[in-house]
Amino acid sequence: MNTHHHTFKKGRKFQQVLQGARSVFLRDGFEGASVDDIARAAGVSKATLYSYFPDKRALFAEVARSECVTQAEAAMARVDVTRPPAEVLPAAGRHLVAFFLSEFGQRVFRICVAESDRFPELGRQFYDSGPALVEQALGGYFDLAGERGELDIPDRRLAANQFAELCKAELFPRVTFGVQSTFSQAETDRIIDGAVDMFLARYGCAPTSGLAASGPDA
Repeated sequence: MNTHHHTFKKGRKFQQVLQGARSVFLRDGFEGASVDDIARAAGVSKATLYSYFPDKRALFAEVARSECVTQAEAAMARVDVTRPPAEVLPAAGRHLVAFFLSEFGQRVFRICVAESDRFPELGRQFYDSGPALVEQALGGYFDLAGERGELDIPDRRLAANQFAELCKAELFPRVTFGVQSTFSQAETDRIIDGAVDMFLARYGCAPTSGLAASGPDA
């Protein structure tokens, strides 16, 4: 995976600036957010802000990258990769759904799409920090599950993306187009359970029985 992002100078107010920027971008969007407002929300001067980030675009990209990485790391920390797919995939699906339905996930997605023509690197950085990390994490688990004889996946990259898309079924279009803004636990469980069932129907390996039939009396 190639991750394209700047390496910024880290100082004692770096995270403070990111948190202030996060709140302003969520409230006002990329276009509506001003550097003055971000500096005010962060409790720093504009000079301090510019000492970390050269412009608003770089600041937004780092906010999105940092949040996506934090979410991905938190999700993987809660997933026990020694467990079978029937247990791991629902947990992974819940984390995926929670993020793309969140206010932050939706806001960042919309900003990246809206700004993709002018600033294509924003979309690339969001992809590298979000979907690509999911693909990498799921692919690593698929390898382990394959070695244990639990999954048979010839193309783990394709399978990782298929699972992520299955988890978006019905939910993502409805929230993206403003048809529905909140979902009950039962609604999200229905989608995740269906995603896991379909995925395992394609890639799951039938458990081998410890008793081998040896004849009509076996």
